[in-house]
Amino acid sequence: MTPLRLAAEPWEYLGSDEAIDVEHDRIVATAASMRTGDDVAFARTAFEFVRDEVTHSLDARDRRVTWRASDVLRTRTGLCFAKSHLLVALLRAGGVEAGLCYQRLSDDAGGFVLHGLAAVLLEDHWVRLDPRGNKPGIEVEFSATEDRLAYRVRPELGEADYLTVYPSPHPVVLRALQSHDDCIAMCEQGGLPSSLED
Repeated sequence: MTPLRLAAEPWEYLGSDEAIDVEHDRIVATAASMRTGDDVAFARTAFEFVRDEVTHSLDARDRRVTWRASDVLRTRTGLCFAKSHLLVALLRAGGVEAGLCYQRLSDDAGGFVLHGLAAVLLEDHWVRLDPRGNKPGIEVEFSATEDRLAYRVRPELGEADYLTVYPSPHPVVLRALQSHDDCIAMCEQGGLPSSLED
């Protein structure tokens, strides 16, 4: 398991903000309907729901840009960042500490692009979850004990795991999502951040 660093106080990983709107009625009701067992069972249910029931915008060729968790839940679409915002909101609404992590990956144009993940505190340790969604060549299952991610970082290509768990979306990610109104154009025309330093 990869050791993760927290960027904030533990209580902040249960909080609500503009993007992770934990207290929204739809988020609260959905989390309550999933909360039938212990934290691990709840986290698995929430993860599988976001992975399987919310389409990845690029896979679906959906032009809507979503970033607020309740909007992702309503529209059932979002990029990896948005899907992670929803997963974190659901987990927090169910009383489980959760946050956001990122990877820098190489893209098809010879540059880099950020990939968004969630992290959850289960059985006294943090584990990263990747709710991106399965497709041919990508199959990610839930694990409460180890990171299971869609993409393995290749340091020799300049890729990187950012091993910090953030309580809120990183400003470069939120800025990119909020400043575009066409998801496909944003992704295909270099509108996504390439690192957390952008």
